[in-house]
Amino acid sequence: MQQDQSAKEKVTEVIEQDIWGLIKDFWNAGFSYHIGEEEMRVTVGLVIIIVLAFLLTSVVLRVIRSFITSKLLEEDKLKFISVFKFIKYFVYLTVILITLSSTGVDVTILLTASAALFVGLGLALQELFQDVIGGIFIILDKSLLVGDVIELEGRVARVFEIKLRTTRALTRDDKVMIIPNHKFISDTVYNYTQNHKTTREVVRVGVSYGSDVEQVREVLLECAREQKGILKKPEPFVLFEDFGDSALLFGLHFYISDSFVDPKVKSELRFKINNKFRLNNITIPFPQRDVHMFYPKGVENSDEMSEND
Repeated sequence: MQQDQSAKEKVTEVIEQDIWGLIKDFWNAGFSYHIGEEEMRVTVGLVIIIVLAFLLTSVVLRVIRSFITSKLLEEDKLKFISVFKFIKYFVYLTVILITLSSTGVDVTILLTASAALFVGLGLALQELFQDVIGGIFIILDKSLLVGDVIELEGRVARVFEIKLRTTRALTRDDKVMIIPNHKFISDTVYNYTQNHKTTREVVRVGVSYGSDVEQVREVLLECAREQKGILKKPEPFVLFEDFGDSALLFGLHFYISDSFVDPKVKSELRFKINNKFRLNNITIPFPQRDVHMFYPKGVENSDEMSEND
């Protein structure tokens, strides 16, 4: 019995002093450095705890994201994921600070030491933050959706992707516009399809003075009715817009369901109007000016002026 008891004590001593002591030495191994007058120590145990907290946070965030996105529509799902990525970075930073604080590390030293760095980064990344905030506003208030046709700085494009920092849109000549999101909160942006897909367009034309204006109206409406891509309801209409310097000015107003391709519709409509006007003897005048010439007293014509020269 005494031998068994002695053997147990030896095993316990080996475990406590050798194995457990080795683990404790490994756990506490590390290095220290000074920040001002304060000493900071980084150990293997601290790194392991931070990594485990980071992994656990990642798993929890992934579960939360999967649970929420499973109840959303595909379009809303993409928006939520974009916002969630932004929130995730703050969660990671908060968890790391809490973990450090719970292990005895004075995080105020780290925050104080890095204050100048944060200020510098804030100034350097000011526009980046504006883009991110703009992206969050776009996603939350739904002022811009994928598929919307927009006009920005004189360019018309169709939005095909909205990210947290930038929005991508395809122009009418198949070029991709990468738009920083702060543009949508600082500049004036026309959204052609914010309320509905239907937009009203206009083609303007001038005819000679003396033309039958009722005939002009009927010919324009006939062209609109025959043109593919123009909606029957609401019906097209013609406005007599003004008496111009060289022509009577008319505007043919019509509705289309896809304003992104309206230059093609307008071009075909102008071809049709030109042909119809020719068939109906309606003239589209070129700019004209009346020139009145006045001669000095005693000179009756330009020949006398040339002779005097």
